[in-house]
Amino acid sequence: MSEQQPAANGNGATPPAQPTGAQFTVEKIYVKDVSFESPKAPQIFNEQAQPQLNMSLNQAVQRVGENGYEVVLKITLTCALAEDNTVYVAEVAQAGVFGLSGFEPAQLDAMLGTQCPSVLYPYARQLLGELIQAGGFPPFLLQPINFDALYAEGVRQRTTQQAEASGETVGNA
Repeated sequence: MSEQQPAANGNGATPPAQPTGAQFTVEKIYVKDVSFESPKAPQIFNEQAQPQLNMSLNQAVQRVGENGYEVVLKITLTCALAEDNTVYVAEVAQAGVFGLSGFEPAQLDAMLGTQCPSVLYPYARQLLGELIQAGGFPPFLLQPINFDALYAEGVRQRTTQQAEASGETVGNA
């Protein structure tokens, strides 16, 4: 038995293979919003107390086309000497448009919750560091974030909340 060769087009070349299966592409990465405030400058530069940092991390997903999704990773850093003595607030909304096709719903949700923010995070991290330094403060570099672990924890919490809402018992019986 002979092997079959792909059909050649009119010029003798083999037609390009059509992509099959799941596809993930980065279409565009951009800054959606950025803010830096230092309400007590320049007096705050004379303070000697140890500041406390608080980080808030949020993500929003919006469909933009048949296979396109805008993912916005918003990070807010608040540095304060005490609750009412804010040193600075730096906020970045780093966004990207991603093409995702061929994924099952659970896989799509996982990709949007893990891979997309993992792509955006280094950009947001760099911009936050530059904002803080431009504000006159020592350089600050955020530590890496495990978005897989954050996503898994979010799924666990949603499952627990759904079980509690439906009256099922979770954990000890």
